[in-house]
Order: sequence, then C-alpha cells, then structure tokens
Amino acid sequence: MLIVGELINASRKPIAEAIRNQDAEAIKKIAKDQYEAGADYIDVNAGIFVGQEGDYMEWLIKNVQEAVDAPCCIDSPDPKVIERGLAVHKGTPMINSISLEKERYDALLPIVSGTDLKVVALCMSDEGMPETTEDRVKIADQLINGLVQNNVKLENIYVDPLVQPISTKSTFGLEFLNAVEEIMTRFKGVHTICGLSNISYGLPVRKLLNKTCAVMAVAKGLDGLIVNPLDKEMMAGLIAAETLIGRDDYCVNYLKAYREKKFE
Repeated sequence: MLIVGELINASRKPIAEAIRNQDAEAIKKIAKDQYEAGADYIDVNAGIFVGQEGDYMEWLIKNVQEAVDAPCCIDSPDPKVIERGLAVHKGTPMINSISLEKERYDALLPIVSGTDLKVVALCMSDEGMPETTEDRVKIADQLINGLVQNNVKLENIYVDPLVQPISTKSTFGLEFLNAVEEIMTRFKGVHTICGLSNISYGLPVRKLLNKTCAVMAVAKGLDGLIVNPLDKEMMAGLIAAETLIGRDDYCVNYLKAYREKKFE
C-alpha cells in the first residue's frame, strides 16, 4: 500500500497559518511526523493562496525535502504551479492530478508525457463528477489510454475513482468500491488511489466511516491512499487488511507492526 500523507494542505487552518508566517519548522515537523508514521509521499498543497500558490509550493517542497528523505506529491490543478514545484523538487515526485477535463488535461499532459513521474488520474470530466461505477470506469479508460499513448508508464498511473459523500446519496460508497474493483481487474498493471475523507462528509464519527471504507477498498484491490498517517487506527486497519488479502507474505509486515506497538 502506497501512503501519501495528506496533512500539508493549506485548506487546513494550522497549515495555512504556518505558510503565511513562513514557519518552516512547523512544516518540517508535520512532514517528519508523517514520514515516520509510514508515509511514502508527502502531499503539498498551497491552493488557497491565489496568486501566491507557485511561490508557496516551492517553499513547501524545499522545506519538506530538507526534513525527510521522501518525495512529494505535488498537489495542484494549475500546471504552472506544478512546473514550479518540479523545478525545485529533488528526485521523482507524484503529480496530483490530471483529469479528463479538457483544459486541465491538455495543460498537464505535456508535463507528464515521457517522464517517470507518478500521476494521479482523477475520474472527472467536463460532464462533471461521475456517480456510477460505469461512469468512473469509462473516464478511467480514456485517461489510462491517453496517458499510455503519451509515454506514461502504466505502472506510474494511479487512478482515483473519486470518493463522494454518502450523506448526499446512499449508493456513492458502493459505486466507488465497485469502480476500484473494476479498474484493477480490467487494467492490469495500473494502480488505484483515493483521498477518502469525503465519504464521511457531514456525518458524525467520521474516522469510523473512513477506516471502514479504506479496509473495504483494500479488499477490492485499492493499493494507494491519500490519508492522515498519524491516524493509528487507520494505519493499523490498513496493515491488517493487506495481510488478510494476501499482500503480506508470512504476515511479515503484520508481525513487524505488532513488535513496533503500532496496534496499541
């Protein structure tokens, strides 16, 4: 399971404040905490700062990479911001994200074409957000084929089937889960990823719903998550889920986590 730590996002008030105050130590601490908790990538997003997003993206990446030996997930719909992030990033980051929305697709495709960048392919088009499994798979098909035809390696594509709140429609959870299974079955070699906190939007005890959805998605084949790695119950659930579906030979990872007291 590939874990992208989601906490350095300017939509979170403490992060916005740290960015405004140029509090490098606060950003470095959050990056380090996520890395030590198991994050493979550190997501960086400065999207609320219109007109300054590029400057802040560069600042965030530099500070994160000074703190941890891990790549970033450069999180912006703006190709110019992504290019600025790429210019200062050391190593190979992940790009979050390209979609089938024409303006976004046409702008980001030349940036990722022929590179070894990992790319989040978001199942969204100019027609809006998909509601059914069929709609998601149709968009995924077009995104995957378009990226592969432009020399993006299949194994570098992380399809995000798009999680929507079950508080707005009771079928959204099942449609998402079925889409994960269908994508992983139909497109051998591709990956799936999601930020799943939207599933519980507007409901109480959100952590319970988020963790349950994550475990169910792993059973469907999900192999990437944009998540809070400091949530010990979530991370423990993911370790257990991967063991149960056969991704953990001889339960090595499970036993290692137990010895490191990650289940307490």
